[in-house]
Amino acid sequence: MMNALERRSTFALSSIFALRMLGLFMIIPVFSVAGQSYQYSTPALIGLAVGVYGLTQAILQIPFSLIADRYSRKPLVVFGLLLFALGGAIAAMSDTIYGVIIGRAIAGGGAVSAVVMALLADVTREENRMKAMAVMGMSIGMSFVVAFSLGPWLTGWVGISGLFWVTTVMGLAAILMLLLVPKVTRHHRNFQQGYITQLKQVLKMGDLNRLHVSVFTLHLLLTAMFIYVPSQLIQFADIPLQHHGWVYLPLLLVSLFVAFPSIVLAEKYRKMRGIFLTAIAGIILGLLVLIFGFESKYILLLGLGLFFIAFNVMEALLPSWLSKAAPIQSKATAMGVNASSQFLGAFFGGMIGGQLLMLNHTAMGWSILTAIAIIWLLVSFGLAQPRYLSSLVLRLPENRETDEWTSQLLAIRGIEEVVVMSDQQVAYVKVDKQHIDDAARQQLTHLFGKEVAI
Repeated sequence: MMNALERRSTFALSSIFALRMLGLFMIIPVFSVAGQSYQYSTPALIGLAVGVYGLTQAILQIPFSLIADRYSRKPLVVFGLLLFALGGAIAAMSDTIYGVIIGRAIAGGGAVSAVVMALLADVTREENRMKAMAVMGMSIGMSFVVAFSLGPWLTGWVGISGLFWVTTVMGLAAILMLLLVPKVTRHHRNFQQGYITQLKQVLKMGDLNRLHVSVFTLHLLLTAMFIYVPSQLIQFADIPLQHHGWVYLPLLLVSLFVAFPSIVLAEKYRKMRGIFLTAIAGIILGLLVLIFGFESKYILLLGLGLFFIAFNVMEALLPSWLSKAAPIQSKATAMGVNASSQFLGAFFGGMIGGQLLMLNHTAMGWSILTAIAIIWLLVSFGLAQPRYLSSLVLRLPENRETDEWTSQLLAIRGIEEVVVMSDQQVAYVKVDKQHIDDAARQQLTHLFGKEVAI
């Protein structure tokens, strides 16, 4: 079970993610029409205004995450959210499409997705990591559905410039949520290396690269689907565009009831690799159903439901697995590369989705997406089961320097990282039980003056 500190931090950081994503997604369903009111607008520039956010996100995730592995993460999150809010304000005050493009680019410059995820990993114990990441993944999915329902309504009420002002308010509200997250100081065995060396180390790890391919493909398929499927819901299911949010919301809620038991199974019984591969197979199955049954309203919804279930399982599994597989000292860097892969996947998914619409052959379009998913499954077979760590929750010593105490802990074989929350006077100690031997237990007993259960 999560403790109160973990629940509060998970709620706050998931809310930050959701508020940012709401600001991003609300623009998508309305801007292709509303963007025509700006001076100098063309279809190409309207598309650039929508997509430039993801491009700057993809470019800047890695620099932000490299810095986050060396310095405090919370100030970086605040800086990124201020950029997000500033970009929204610039877009809101613009009369030309070029001003909107500049504003969206600046908003995308606040590329702190990986930093937020790394901060969540810091403040949750290993045993509860996947639950926390699952909540964050679900918040992203919910924000997508809510945004597609809310965007058209808000635009009719406050106009497109008002919608950009709403994104600014969301960015500022997200900063306030950080007050609920404890201040943390990370301690681990110090591997001093340059930024380029650190990035190279992350990029050389085969399993990390498979996870980057996974998040790239997952969001490519998701974005392509949301460009490709609306016209089919209108044509074959007789559901008007303004009601599509009511299709996605129940499918998403049903998927949560299936996804959570899968996540518990993956963590509790250490079946992460099996659940991961099964989820990819579930995405392939959903796409196969769509190939052969898209002309039937209920089979179309069944295929979408299978896709959503598998998507939500993957959305929760990926960040949790990444936090286990990444080197302790390069956790944010690995998450930065992963986040860049995610935004690039969405970028290419948008391009592919547009091309599929031009095919005028629905079954062929779903077949292409299925082929991409099958290649993803073949690549993922090379994944090894991740390393599982455990966490101890310890009170900080009253009459001893914290730095000295953490140094003594890290000198013990099997102790991987110590995350100190000074305001709460507690520390999370991450332990590899496979490397804890009798000598390590004796050292821990000597350090604490009593036997520590591991």
